[in-house]
Amino acid sequence: MSDANLFQLGIGLETGAHAEDHRGQSAADVTRDVVDDSRDDHFIRRDGRVFAGTHLIIEVVNGHGLDDEARIQQAFRDCVGECGATLLHIHTHKFSPQGVSGVAVLAESHISVHTWPEIGYGAFDVFMCGDAQPWRAVDVLSRAFGTQDVRVKELLRGDGLVTDVQAA
Repeated sequence: MSDANLFQLGIGLETGAHAEDHRGQSAADVTRDVVDDSRDDHFIRRDGRVFAGTHLIIEVVNGHGLDDEARIQQAFRDCVGECGATLLHIHTHKFSPQGVSGVAVLAESHISVHTWPEIGYGAFDVFMCGDAQPWRAVDVLSRAFGTQDVRVKELLRGDGLVTDVQAA
């Protein structure tokens, strides 16, 4: 594989992601690395729990405008602003005859979507760490797509992974 192909895959980039390889380390060593007070890890410490972030699985039902790429991009921007997140990049793709897939890459993680406008359905993921407030995205999406039928499931990503630390 050429260096260009490796670059396309993100291998060898100075992103920090490849430097996080913990193979061969004990769980205690990994935990110590993750919760080191000098490290700005953006893990959330709440109600005696430590977790990487809140991941909301959001289903927009009976929505309108789910085939409109610009509307979806604006909904991403509105979610980012309302949730207090930091937008890095938006990429969307319009399918033929209908449907849109997209992702907003955030400093705090991501927002993604795949839509089935022919049935008024949009499958959104909102995953955020740090101080961002992902639950605020629910009302934004409800308004953006003109429906009150928005269903949400919450996952606390990494919950229980870090257990031997007193949560702040």
